Amino acid sequence: MSTTPVPTDQDVAGPVGSKVGWIFLSISRIAIGFYFLWAFLDKTFGLGFSTCRTTADDGSFTIDAFCDSAWIHGSRITEGYLVYGGNSQSPFNDFYVNLGGQAWTDVPFMLGLLGVGLALILGIGSRIGAISATAMLLMMWTTQIPLSTNPFLDDHIIMIVAVWAAVLLEVRYQAIGIGSWWKRLDIVQKNRWLI
Repeated sequence: MSTTPVPTDQDVAGPVGSKVGWIFLSISRIAIGFYFLWAFLDKTFGLGFSTCRTTADDGSFTIDAFCDSAWIHGSRITEGYLVYGGNSQSPFNDFYVNLGGQAWTDVPFMLGLLGVGLALILGIGSRIGAISATAMLLMMWTTQIPLSTNPFLDDHIIMIVAVWAAVLLEVRYQAIGIGSWWKRLDIVQKNRWLI
């Protein structure tokens, strides 16, 4: 009876399965990275998508790009979301309102958005990016519970699953990104947690 050898990371020279599937996996990672990076850019500069946009009762809206609500003008980013943007019925509401009232929370939140966005878009440092994305997305999810359309699942949980699928599978092959180059760097070879 013959046995088939189990492939190792070194044995896999290219994608196993559909190349198009691997491309879509990379596109999914990049799209979620852009979700984070765009939030950072919009909140930093007030580009008028969630920051510096005023919506009227009739659904119309006005955009005042680079307004005083932008982080570059000293606005409190986490206060706006955690104090006023969460679901007041969430069992975690008091915790987040208290957290949002503290000025120090802006820096780690904004650096998290930037770091996760760049890590996922470029495909480097993606393990740290996935851990950070999971923490941020779980916190965002807990601000919204109880959910309005599903008792458990929303876009935050779906993004967590997609990020981990991409990060864990792309250790072997990355269709789009600079992860292959990144993994060959000496510092990454010596510190595998940087992959």
